[in-house]
Amino acid sequence: GGGKSHLSSAIGLALLEKGWRVLFSRTSDLVQKLQVARRELALESAIQRLERFDLLILDDITYVSKDQAESSVLFELISARYERRSMLITANQPFGEWGKIFPDAAMTLAAVDRLVHHATIF
Repeated sequence: GGGKSHLSSAIGLALLEKGWRVLFSRTSDLVQKLQVARRELALESAIQRLERFDLLILDDITYVSKDQAESSVLFELISARYERRSMLITANQPFGEWGKIFPDAAMTLAAVDRLVHHATIF
């Protein structure tokens, strides 16, 4: 650990104090919840409920497996928030290694493109 989770939670707490609505979640936990929603044919409404948060913090995105179902709901979440709501994502891997998360190169490129457009990366 380089303190990414600690830093992201501190940012989230600071924004909460300023009146932002913030959700902090391990990426794998949120992806599992979204997969359940998909099986129940409620994925769209589950993603819409996340819209109430000004900032969604996804911790440890690189721990999501390269499973089609997991990466698909993660991609749908990223796409739904693109240019509409803020996301803060922590990862142990550089973008060049994100092929381990998404099952094909096109999905990897599209996800990274949506995340870095208008982004501050540090």
